[in-house]
Amino acid sequence: MLKQMAIAAALAVAPMAAAQAGEVVEYEIDGEAFEGYRAMASGESKGLVLVIHDWDGLTDYEVRRAEMLAEMGYDAFAVDLYGKGNRPVETGAKKAETGKLYQNRERMRALILGGLDVARAEAPGEVVVMGYCFGGAATLELARSGAADDVVGYTSFHGGLSTPDGQSYSADTAPILVAHGGADQAISLDDVAQLGRELEAAGVTYEIQIYSGAPHAFTVFGSDRYQERADRHSWAAFTTFLDTHLAK
Repeated sequence: MLKQMAIAAALAVAPMAAAQAGEVVEYEIDGEAFEGYRAMASGESKGLVLVIHDWDGLTDYEVRRAEMLAEMGYDAFAVDLYGKGNRPVETGAKKAETGKLYQNRERMRALILGGLDVARAEAPGEVVVMGYCFGGAATLELARSGAADDVVGYTSFHGGLSTPDGQSYSADTAPILVAHGGADQAISLDDVAQLGRELEAAGVTYEIQIYSGAPHAFTVFGSDRYQERADRHSWAAFTTFLDTHLAK
C-alpha cells in the first residue's frame, strides 16, 4: 500500500527551456521517482489547479495547459502517475500503463494525492483537480473517494465516466464539470447520461457540456482529433468554473 505522505522532503528542480515559465519537479512517493511540472502565477495567485495527464503520461501537452493556467493567474501542477521517464508511445504500452492503475485504484488515488501534496508545498489552499482522457477518469476517481481536503471542484475533459462496482458519489462531493464530445466513440452519450443520473441521485452539483461533432480527445492540439471550436468553448466553460469555485 502506498503512503501518499511519504514524499521526499527535498524536491529537485530541473532547468527548463527559456520559452517555458515553469519548472520540472522531481519527487518521490514511497521511494518511487516521479517527475511533475509546476507553473506558478506571476502575481498573486487565484488558487491551485492540479492537472492529470492522459494516457501518454505527462508530456508537452500538459505542460502547455499548466502554462496557460499560470498565465490566467493560477498556480498549476501537472502530476505524474506513471513514474519518471515512463512516457509510453505505442498504443499497447499506453493501454498497459492505464490498465495497471485501473486495476489498482488504491494506487491511482495515492499517486494523485502524493502529487497534490507536492503541489501544496508551494501553493497551499483550495484546489481544483482536472484531467484529460485517462486523467479525466482519474479525476472522477478522486472525486468519488472524498479523500482530498480543500478540493473545491473537479473537471473532466473527454474523460472516462463510468463508476466502478462498489463506488459511488456522495452528496458532499465538490462540484463537477464534464466536457464531452458528442461524436466521442470511446465514451458514449449513454455513459454521459448514466453519470448524470448518478450525480443527480447523489445530490452533487454538476454541469455537463456536450460539443456537437467533437470526437474523443478533441482538445489535443495538433492531433487529427483536435476540434478548435469545442476546445475553445470547453476552455471557456472551465474558466468560468474556476472563477466560480476557486477565484473567490
